[in-house]
Amino acid sequence: MVGGETPEGVRARLAGVGGSFAVEDGVYVDGPRTLREFVEVTWAYGDRVFLISEGGQLTYREFFDAACGLARRFVDGYGLRPGDRAVVAMRNHPEWQIAFWAAQLAGLVAVPLNAWWTEEEFAYALDDCTPRILLVDGERVERVQEWARKHDVPGIVFQGEAREGFQEYVRDTDPLLGPPAVDVLPEHDATIIYTSGTTGRPRGAVATHLAQAGAAMNPRYYAAASALGRGMVPGQGPAPVSLTTFPFFHVAAFTSFYSVMAAGGALVLLRKWDAGKALELIRRHRVTHYAGVPTTALQLLDRAEETGDPLESLVMLNTGGAAAPPEIVARLTAAYGERVEPRNGYGLTETCGGVFANFGAEYRADPRSVGRPTPATEVRVHRPDADGVGELWLRGQSLVRGYWNDEEATRAAFGEDGWFRTGDLARLHDGRVTLVDRLKDMVIRGGENVYCVEVENVLHDHPAVLDAAVLGVPHPTLGEEVAAVVRLRAGATATVEELRGHVGARLAAFKVPAHVLVRDAELPRNATGKVLKRRLREEIGDRCQGAGKAVRSA
Repeated sequence: MVGGETPEGVRARLAGVGGSFAVEDGVYVDGPRTLREFVEVTWAYGDRVFLISEGGQLTYREFFDAACGLARRFVDGYGLRPGDRAVVAMRNHPEWQIAFWAAQLAGLVAVPLNAWWTEEEFAYALDDCTPRILLVDGERVERVQEWARKHDVPGIVFQGEAREGFQEYVRDTDPLLGPPAVDVLPEHDATIIYTSGTTGRPRGAVATHLAQAGAAMNPRYYAAASALGRGMVPGQGPAPVSLTTFPFFHVAAFTSFYSVMAAGGALVLLRKWDAGKALELIRRHRVTHYAGVPTTALQLLDRAEETGDPLESLVMLNTGGAAAPPEIVARLTAAYGERVEPRNGYGLTETCGGVFANFGAEYRADPRSVGRPTPATEVRVHRPDADGVGELWLRGQSLVRGYWNDEEATRAAFGEDGWFRTGDLARLHDGRVTLVDRLKDMVIRGGENVYCVEVENVLHDHPAVLDAAVLGVPHPTLGEEVAAVVRLRAGATATVEELRGHVGARLAAFKVPAHVLVRDAELPRNATGKVLKRRLREEIGDRCQGAGKAVRSA
C-alpha cells in the first residue's frame, strides 16, 4: 500500500487521463519536447540558488544568462550551427552545467565525455564524433590539445588558463539578449553519450531532444509518487537541496540534476569524493537529498555512524549506477527510522538515465528489486524460463535512437518495433522488476562500467602475454572489482605490477585490474573456444576475498 492506495492507484492518479504524467503514443502529454524548452523555464526561478561549489554560489538567473551568453558565442563567434557536436569534458564544476546547457540553447549536440579517460581514450571518441568545439577544464586540456591541433578544432578552457588553440572562458551574463535565434526541434539530436559495447570499444548512444525531455520527466514522476506515499501533495514543500556525487557525464547524474532543476532546487557540488567533506556539506547547506553510487552511500553512513552525525536535514538517500546491496536499506532504517527515504532504481546510457525506481515502503519490503517503470516506459521479459527469468527489453520515450555511426550495433540492440535489448536478465512480478544477472561481459566497479574485452585487448598488446581473461570479483563496498587471469608466453617474464602499469598507461585508473593472477595452465574454454569465466571466478574468488587493492599471483 502507498499512501492508502495501491501502487497501481497512485500510478492511475498521476498518469491517468488528465493526470500530470499522462502518456499518449508513448510520450508524456504535458512534458517539454526539447531540452531548450526545459531549461528556458528555469529562468523563472530567478534568484534561487542553483549551483553551490567551493568557488561560491550561482543563481538560476546567473546560470541561465551565462548559458545564453555562451550559446550566442557558439553561434556568432565560432559559426556553429544546429547539429554540430560540442564536447564537454570536465569535473563537476558549475561551468559544466553552463557549457552543457549552452549547447542545448544553440541547438548543438552535447557530447559529455568521461573526465577520467586517458589521452588515447579521448582521441578515439573525438575521432568518432568529430566535434566542432571542445569545452574542457584546465585538467583536461593536455589530453585533448594534440587532437585539437591535428584537426584544427578550437576549444574553450574553463577553470584554467588559455592554451594554444584554446581560449579562456569569460562569462557573458547580459540579461537582455537571451539565447540565439535557432530552431531546436524534438526530432533533433541532443546528446551523444559514450558507452562501451561487447566489442570493448566505446559507442556513442544518440538521444534526440524528445528522448532527453522524456528523461527529464521521469524523475519528476517518481518525486510525485514519493510525495503521495509520504502523505504529501506533489509539488509542495521546500525545494530539494541535493548533494549529487555522480560525475556529470554519467547518465545517473542527468536523472539527479533534471529532478533538481525541475523543482527549482540547488545542486551542491563536491570536487572529489570524501565522506567527511560530504557530511560537512550536508550540515552547512542543509542538504535534503543525497545521490550517489552505493559505494559512496555506504561510506557516508559509515562516517555518520562513527561521528554520531544525525543527518538531520536529510530526507532522501538515492543510489544508482550499480546494484544497491540490501544492507543500505537495513542500515538506513535502523539508524533513522522512516525519516530518510531510501531510493534506488535502474537505468542505462541507452535509456538516458533512470526508468525504474524503488523507494519508500516498497523498497524496505523488497530491497532487491529495482522497482517499477515510469509511465513512458514499456517493459518485457523476453523468453522467460521456468523461473520467469529472461532478457529485459525496454521501449519508451527516453530511449536513444541508436549508436553514432554504427548501424550494425544499432540493429543488434534495437528491434524493428522499437524494443531495446538491455542484455540484463530480469524477473517481472506484480509490476516490479528484479535484476538477476547480466548477459553483457562487464564489471560494474563503484558505478563505473568496465567492459572486459577492452581490458583484455590491452593486456593482449603486452609482448609477454599469450592469453588473458578479465572478470569481476566481489568487493564489500565497490560491488565488484576488476580481476585478470593471465598466461604468459613460453620463456617470457612480466611482473604483476608491470602488467597493471601497462593497462594503466592506456586506460582510466578504474579499469586497471586490482587483482592479477598469472597461471601456467591454459585458460579453461568451452567447445567453441569461449573462456569459461564462471570457472575462473570460482577459482580465484577465494584468493581475492578481503585483498582490497592487494595484488596476488598464482
